[in-house]
Amino acid sequence: MSAAAPGVQLVREATFARLGTHGEITGTRGSAPDGLFFQDARHLSRWLLTVDGTAPAVLVPATADGDDTAACVLTPEGTRDHPPAYTVFRRQSVTAGTLTEHLTLVSNRPDPVTARVELTVGADFADLFELRADDRQYAKPGAVYETRDGAEGLVFHYRRADWHARTELTCHPAPETARPAAPDGDGTARILSWRLPLDAHGRAEVRLTARAHPHGHTPPARTATAAPERPPHGGESAPDDLARTCERGLADLDLLTIPVTGVDGERLHVPAAGIPWFMTLFGRDSLLTSYFLLPYRPGTAAAVLSALAAVQGERHDAFSGEQPGRIVHETRHGELAHFRQVPYGRYYGAVDATPLFLVLLHAHHQTTGDRILARRLEQHARRAVDWMLTDGGLEEHGYLVYTPDPGGLVNQNWKDSAGAVCFADGTQAEGPVAVSEAQGYAYDALLRTAQLAAGVWGDESYARRLRETAAALRARFTADFWMTGADFPALALDGAGRQVDALASDAGHLLWSGILDEDRARRVGRRLLEPDFFSGWAIRTLAAGQRPYHPLSYHRGSAWPHDNAVIALGLARHGLLDEVRTVAGGLIAAASHHGHRLPEVLAGYHRSATPAPVPYPHSCSPQAWAAATPLALRTALGEGPLSP
Repeated sequence: MSAAAPGVQLVREATFARLGTHGEITGTRGSAPDGLFFQDARHLSRWLLTVDGTAPAVLVPATADGDDTAACVLTPEGTRDHPPAYTVFRRQSVTAGTLTEHLTLVSNRPDPVTARVELTVGADFADLFELRADDRQYAKPGAVYETRDGAEGLVFHYRRADWHARTELTCHPAPETARPAAPDGDGTARILSWRLPLDAHGRAEVRLTARAHPHGHTPPARTATAAPERPPHGGESAPDDLARTCERGLADLDLLTIPVTGVDGERLHVPAAGIPWFMTLFGRDSLLTSYFLLPYRPGTAAAVLSALAAVQGERHDAFSGEQPGRIVHETRHGELAHFRQVPYGRYYGAVDATPLFLVLLHAHHQTTGDRILARRLEQHARRAVDWMLTDGGLEEHGYLVYTPDPGGLVNQNWKDSAGAVCFADGTQAEGPVAVSEAQGYAYDALLRTAQLAAGVWGDESYARRLRETAAALRARFTADFWMTGADFPALALDGAGRQVDALASDAGHLLWSGILDEDRARRVGRRLLEPDFFSGWAIRTLAAGQRPYHPLSYHRGSAWPHDNAVIALGLARHGLLDEVRTVAGGLIAAASHHGHRLPEVLAGYHRSATPAPVPYPHSCSPQAWAAATPLALRTALGEGPLSP
């Protein structure tokens, strides 16, 4: 959780819970909502313990014990002369769709006492999109909330038309009473009460289990998670930190693993994008994460490719951005997506996921030698190329382009926040927008698909066409994007063909894709390590000193580990190994201040200003491509494979 939201975050098997300092859930919204979350909905929104009629005093605040369990120590209010009669040891854990709580009350007195324990429980079933701090309101006509007594507790129901979700609470022992709580918006919260006798220095226990049952979904049986591969100690300035950061990243990817369906209906497991907002399949995030993992876990790439092929676009739908052959940006399972109040059930608003799909398909074949997957997905790959040429814009505009979507994403590259694709004066580019890094991805995708066509599919004429298209794109790109005065590529071209002249980290992706000639690539690589770009921790998304620069922005001056990972791979491609070591050293040092876990994004403040990296206040953690970043750094540094 962020510094603004003390407490703990628990995660396991596509489920996460955010709890306060004494294990409570209050129903907060905004940048760090608390609750029990599963399948894009909050299944517990109130979970408030009182002892002897008051909120307990905290002796030991909630502290994580591993990734899925937390513990705290509480007491009734007491004084020096009248210490509390008993102590409450609270332990909470999550697994697939479930929060389990174990309360142990231990008497501190030589005589029998009775503890009065109450728990206020509520479930608002809020969709994640309702909980964001963007002031959006969503109508819910006909919504009905209901609380029923269960055999061993309560069942909270939520219905709206054909939508039905519920949360079941079981209690051992059963509560003595259950009465309505103070109004909480839907009026369904209940206060459960127990009177627990404690013998002299004796103990009593209460076990509680809350199980989420989302609409149309039964929580899967718990499955074993593969242990992360432990890397050997290796690296440059901080080998132990690199090893531990890789280990933490692999463990986080295990935590983020979710079940999906593959192109032939097979059950697969892939990394979700991140917590709290993105516990679902994402195109761009999953593709880059898989690419970073290829030398270490190639099976992740195979699963992601199959899962994305299963939801590849088939028709034109302006609401969701679906187009034939287009690779999905994200998928959602919540109520608002179900009723098409948000376009994200299957949302295709990404200009870069489709070429990255092609890049990963070839890279998987190149890394593993596996020809089966490349053949199995041949038609999906051809449709992806067709999309790039047609709806993607290569034939009409000469580049991959997107038009800002007012109902979805204004920007449809990886810097997808409003205002992120901007001129040096801070003005947002207007579409159709051609962002620089997507052209590099397209160039690489065309060349890689040509290799598959010639070497695996046996279609040399198709391969020749793709190579010719790639060569023309590369020549066009250099002529149109290179800013002679800045000696640097433009961030984008706007709809009028003007160079969007902010100096941005996207240029580093061009080194990875190979669209720049060697001389320009090396000049760009060295430029990205100058002080206005490199903070000492990482390369900033936007060079400092420009009008739109803001170190606490999402994409206009912050620093993203995955962005730096792509850049590091590009630097290595062009032999800039000193620069690779500088970038890797900064990121590894930053991770060491976060328990060896790289967050989604860091503030852009320079390393000389603070002893530790300043966290971005709304960062997801764990987050998939940040977790995979240290593996990409290993590759860029030329490290060997992970040890078993």
